[in-house]
Amino acid sequence: MIPFNLIVALDSHKGIGKNGQLPWHLPADLKHFKDLTCQVQDPAKKNFVIMGRKTWGSIPEKFRPLPKRINCVLTRNKSLLFPAGVVRAENFAEALKLTQDSKLKNHIESIFVIGGAEVFKMAIQSPDCQKLYLTHLLPAFDCDVFFPPFLQDFQLTVKSPPHTENKVSYYFAEYVRRSA
Repeated sequence: MIPFNLIVALDSHKGIGKNGQLPWHLPADLKHFKDLTCQVQDPAKKNFVIMGRKTWGSIPEKFRPLPKRINCVLTRNKSLLFPAGVVRAENFAEALKLTQDSKLKNHIESIFVIGGAEVFKMAIQSPDCQKLYLTHLLPAFDCDVFFPPFLQDFQLTVKSPPHTENKVSYYFAEYVRRSA
């Protein structure tokens, strides 16, 4: 068992993106994402973030790789070049297996799946997906990719007070996997 977490912002219809981008701009949510995915108890370790190739491509180049985290990009395209320190995996199972590799294992504190839609769909089906960190946006946006259903398998444990930024209301929530 390799436990991992998932983090995403989604609108009221579970929309998570449009044309490879976020259809909203919420600096406080981006800070929340950074804080959660960078936070470690052991300063000698980093968190491991797993993302699909499209998610990697959607991150502005000046922010790639995501600092203070071990970045893992899922792609079958072996000719795609990544900066030093970025780990490549052909699929989600291989990415999880890499976290147990002797070169990485002792340097990883937590694992976060950060997108996109296809990666979320695979990850959420795994019993090893223990926790969801969701930013619930209360309006609906024009989205073309969506987060999979999850309430059947996860239970809300933490809900922040509502926030409003750039005329968008949202709240942070944490869900844990229900016991089998």
